[in-house]
Amino acid sequence: MNTEIRQLEPQELWNKFADLNAVPRPSKKEERVIAFMKDFGEKLGLETFEDKVGNVIIKKPATAGMEDRKTVVMQSHLDMVHQKNNDTTFDFDSQGIEMYVDGDWVRAKGTTLGADNGLGVATIMAILESKTIPHPAIEALFTIDEETGMTGAKGLEGGLLQGEILLNLDTEEDDEIGVGCAGGIDVTATRAYTEEETPEFKTGYKITVKGLQGGHSGMDIHKGFGNANKLMNRLLFDGFENFGLRISEIDGGSLRNAIPRESNAIVAIDTINEQAFATEMEEMISDITTEYKTIEPNLTVEITKVETPKLMMDLGVQEGLTRALYAACNGVYRMSPDIPDLVETSNNIARVIVKDGAIKIGCLTRSSVESSKWDLANMLRATFELTGCEVEFSGDYPGWKPNMESAILKVLSELYTEMNGKDAHVAACHAGLECGILGQNYPDMDMISFGPNIKGAHSPDERAQISSAQKYWKYVLEILKHIPKK
Repeated sequence: MNTEIRQLEPQELWNKFADLNAVPRPSKKEERVIAFMKDFGEKLGLETFEDKVGNVIIKKPATAGMEDRKTVVMQSHLDMVHQKNNDTTFDFDSQGIEMYVDGDWVRAKGTTLGADNGLGVATIMAILESKTIPHPAIEALFTIDEETGMTGAKGLEGGLLQGEILLNLDTEEDDEIGVGCAGGIDVTATRAYTEEETPEFKTGYKITVKGLQGGHSGMDIHKGFGNANKLMNRLLFDGFENFGLRISEIDGGSLRNAIPRESNAIVAIDTINEQAFATEMEEMISDITTEYKTIEPNLTVEITKVETPKLMMDLGVQEGLTRALYAACNGVYRMSPDIPDLVETSNNIARVIVKDGAIKIGCLTRSSVESSKWDLANMLRATFELTGCEVEFSGDYPGWKPNMESAILKVLSELYTEMNGKDAHVAACHAGLECGILGQNYPDMDMISFGPNIKGAHSPDERAQISSAQKYWKYVLEILKHIPKK
């Protein structure tokens, strides 16, 4: 299966990607990929070490004639988002990603591909291994846990790197040069509730929202994709208002940085209202699917009878929960007034769990402006506290402020125009890149971000464009030839 991947050009890039994708590498479980990367560097005879938090650093001297150039830090993250389709059987902890070629794209069978940021990692590996590619002195920085907290970037100590330029290979549009990104913070609301015995004459139902596109909660947040948690709450709210629907369990969403694709709820309604409930839900489902038919053509909502649950939420808590989820901001909060078409501030209601007397709601709030980030985080906090939840802020990380006078930006911009006959799009993005965090301990490092075309990151629809990877690879090689002198 991965044999056809290894035949793609440039083979040095795709072979390293196939090697990497054979290693399970979920965020916060990077032990195997850390060992893999250290073994890779050591077998090349290069200086290789792991820092105190698990980042791997491999240093390679300049090739002949390039010794007078500035040292370059090439950086990508080792971990990947693990998402799979509901009907896909796959164990991310033990299996390598199963890839295949689909026209001009490389995809995975029912799972995320790991091109984010595996193609960046593979690029650096190929350059470290090469004996023919000219380059300045390189410090390869492979960070951990980018997707669930950026703890690798946060834990990187100052002084470990001497490079003056950082090339971050984590941008997903090949005509874009990244010069800034959003910061973020996790907002988590929790509370305990009393479970009540289900009264007599109730009928149990399971409601399932599925088939949504999902996607990256930063890069895709402005596209209007459906959020399974918000759509589920819409159904529950209506059922409660009109038919006294009672909630037993909710399990919606998955990762904080992925737009929720699915949600399931176990509920009960008065048996006498079954027919009216079915009619009302059919109308609501029709309305919702009509609203989303253009952008979410595969959205489906299923309502099936199940065994009546024995326990349900306290009525007052349920009322507060459904109202809070309705009121909580999801999606774009503010567009940037300074950079055209850039989302400044947003929120993703990523995870909703109601079970066994406990509520947990997980959000990821992003912004390129710190004050706006905290404004939205406090709005969410106030919304959930009004319904009796305790709210915790965690995982706070800064954005990366654009430097339009960057020397390495000038190099990349001129090279792109020369190679492609048109200018690159110089932009900040709404995703969370590690540059802002790394810049805290390396404030004088000149940073830039770029990469090949990757679509559908953080979802099972993730795919990497083969022709774009070829374009990107040539660009990387030219950039290394044109690093400024010391």
